[in-house]
Amino acid sequence: MRDNDTSLLRAIRGPITLITVGLLFALNNFTEYRFHQTWPVLLIVFGLLSLVRRGIEPVPMPPPGYAPPPYNNQPPITAPGTFRQSTYNEPPPPAAPVKGGFGSTSGSQKPGEPDENSGGAV
Repeated sequence: MRDNDTSLLRAIRGPITLITVGLLFALNNFTEYRFHQTWPVLLIVFGLLSLVRRGIEPVPMPPPGYAPPPYNNQPPITAPGTFRQSTYNEPPPPAAPVKGGFGSTSGSQKPGEPDENSGGAV
């Protein structure tokens, strides 16, 4: 029975598409609806035909020797009281204090000396 349904669907797919396009052009010529407003109907018709085809065609069998992977429902093991789920290793802290950067001094300036950017004001 399914073979007959599949062949029937293949046989009517083209005519249904042509009828839909013809209806959309008739709407374009004889109503206020233009084709640029109604073309999404084609997407709906194609989608419905695809759904019907999937509902009629049998599900393909997996190849011989194929076994699905086992389902493991266990959460990853973490130390009690921690929420860490990433395996990312944090970089080590810097060995010496970092100097410089936005809004800081370079460390070469002595107290009381004018800054290069300050224009001589202390």
